[in-house]
Amino acid sequence: MTRWTTAALLTTLALTGLAGLTACSDDDSPSSVASKVASAASRAGDAVSSATAEAGRRFDDIKNGVDAKDDVRLGTPATASDGRTTVEVTATNSADSAKSFTIQVDFTDRNGKLLDAVVLTVSDVPAGGTGKGTARSTHDLSGDVRAKVPRAVRH
Repeated sequence: MTRWTTAALLTTLALTGLAGLTACSDDDSPSSVASKVASAASRAGDAVSSATAEAGRRFDDIKNGVDAKDDVRLGTPATASDGRTTVEVTATNSADSAKSFTIQVDFTDRNGKLLDAVVLTVSDVPAGGTGKGTARSTHDLSGDVRAKVPRAVRH
């Protein structure tokens, strides 16, 4: 995680949770409150790191895949009723036989900072046809969430 991302997480957590943390008890000192905020920020950063590591493992398992990033289109991200962010994914198969696509979708804020990463598979897309799937964030995201495809493989 970059220093800028860590600072942004700490600022966000401080603004949204500092009042609640200071009201917990009379024993909370400013340094213990700061420690709690830093711990929460660390856990949030760990979740993003874990998601990107899992994405890497999924792609490492693919044998004989072909770069298909240009064959994948995303819809507009939306927040589902459960608070998770979803985006429709469309994969176009230009091969002469049915193929599957493994696609990484990164959810970012409006400044491009990574909030979450997920991997989905769109299976059995017919030759010359399209297949659809839905990417769903692993946790609640807030603000102006955007989606992008950093990598996709046809196999």
